[in-house]
Amino acid sequence: MALETRRLSLRPPRLADAPALMRFFGDADAQRYTLHFDSLRACRRHIAAHERHRRRVGCGPWLVTETATGETIGWGGLYEDPFDRRWGIEVAYSFARSAWGKGYAGELVDFCLRHARDGPGLAEVVAFSHRDNAGSRRVLERAGFAFERYLPDMDRNFYRRKL
Repeated sequence: MALETRRLSLRPPRLADAPALMRFFGDADAQRYTLHFDSLRACRRHIAAHERHRRRVGCGPWLVTETATGETIGWGGLYEDPFDRRWGIEVAYSFARSAWGKGYAGELVDFCLRHARDGPGLAEVVAFSHRDNAGSRRVLERAGFAFERYLPDMDRNFYRRKL
């Protein structure tokens, strides 16, 4: 079942979505601050790990498509990272270059915060941003996330948002 924001459609990703996701996850320069995959196989493994974890915890990242065009433009949402569970439920996002600067990340984050509060009734959500990624920092700050600290072992800024 797809969820919708004003301009985005969100649904759990399938392994068949890996080629569309690789159009941006495979772009090392565009993904320099976040997740990058060198192969379709690695992308599929990532999808599968998150989908297994979604069944356990009830949330996971969505495939993000632009409603008007049906084009896959991103990946993100609420999830507990199956590779590093120590942080709890976080909001995260990655978008294709073609989607940058259009407000899609903010739209997704706002939807996630409403969903976290109204759905599972979470008390807080966390987020991470590379310290050099000014655009991502602005998205989180506009959504009310508070910077807590820099995590040198992850080379990330850590944010928290009470709901």
